[in-house]
Amino acid sequence: MFFFKSKEISLNEFFPEGFVDIHSHLLPGIDDGAKDLDDSIALIEKMASYGIKKFITTPHILGDLYPNTPGIIKSKLEEVRNELKKRNITGISIDAAAEYMMDEQFSAILDKGDLMTLKDNLVLVEMSYFSPPINLYDILFQLQLKGYKPVLAHPERYFTYHNNPKEFQKLKTAGCLFQLNLLSFTEHYGKPVQKTTQLLLKQGLYDFVGSDTHHLKHLEMLQKIGTKTNLKLLGHLMAENVRVFG
Repeated sequence: MFFFKSKEISLNEFFPEGFVDIHSHLLPGIDDGAKDLDDSIALIEKMASYGIKKFITTPHILGDLYPNTPGIIKSKLEEVRNELKKRNITGISIDAAAEYMMDEQFSAILDKGDLMTLKDNLVLVEMSYFSPPINLYDILFQLQLKGYKPVLAHPERYFTYHNNPKEFQKLKTAGCLFQLNLLSFTEHYGKPVQKTTQLLLKQGLYDFVGSDTHHLKHLEMLQKIGTKTNLKLLGHLMAENVRVFG
């Protein structure tokens, strides 16, 4: 529906003034995003060239694979901030939260109650693309019982729900906000993800957007979303990012 050719516009025209990217992996060497400090700065500068200058970056906290803690994340955030100052790169605002994998270890983290939020009580969460946790709805309930609001990252990428779209409405009813990956508008994640994006957008289920940037190839691909048609479809969501996180 919205993937046909339409008039291209630059991303500087596409992103609204004050847009905040709430999903990215820009901190050096702690997950599958930026490899080192130079990589972090290169990603930030490229995004700034697109008009994205405010970031709440969200490194993975994922079991033994990425066992990050608030202390590790805050330390890496300071490294990036200091490097931006050192290189005299101005006009950038960068904070950090985390992208939490909802698994057994997340339940233990939740018990401690020390979650890094996007803002206030908003927590970015994800799950396996192919196998949601058996106790998913209990995890979501426990999150909210502790006063948090789950923001589900890239729901369109959960293949397990592609043939059962009613599950998306069930997740919304269970209290999830939905964050759309901008690259889901491209062929980057495949046709089924594009199709599901279309469905969820049509149903008005998305609340926010994010780039989910890991590397420069993502940012090269991101240029493909810059069309007037996509701007009409996403303008209200990008404005919501500004309103809530700006």
